Amino acid sequence: MKATIWHNPKCGTSRKTLAILEDMPGVEVEVVEYLKTPFIRDKLVQLFADAGMTPAEAIRKMGTDADERGLPDMDDDVILDEMAANPSYVNRPFVETEKGVRFCRPQDKVLEIL
Repeated sequence: MKATIWHNPKCGTSRKTLAILEDMPGVEVEVVEYLKTPFIRDKLVQLFADAGMTPAEAIRKMGTDADERGLPDMDDDVILDEMAANPSYVNRPFVETEKGVRFCRPQDKVLEIL
């Protein structure tokens, strides 16, 4: 099974999720450091839809100016444009496998799609 994780190595939850993936037998892990390789807007749309989330629910507020800018109250299209332009607005980690997509907070949520 292939698993793709949108990862920030500075994030403890992201590191723990990656460790679960790497320790799982038969899982081939693709790591996308999304701060170095930003999201394509269409991929964000797909990830959020598959995870059952709205763009507003996926906003990273801690460590960003999202609240000060009023980003959570903006239209989905504006939020997606901002996330594509500044990937630090995307909360993490997201993991995608053939069984679906999960926003892995807490990290054990990844087990649902393995």
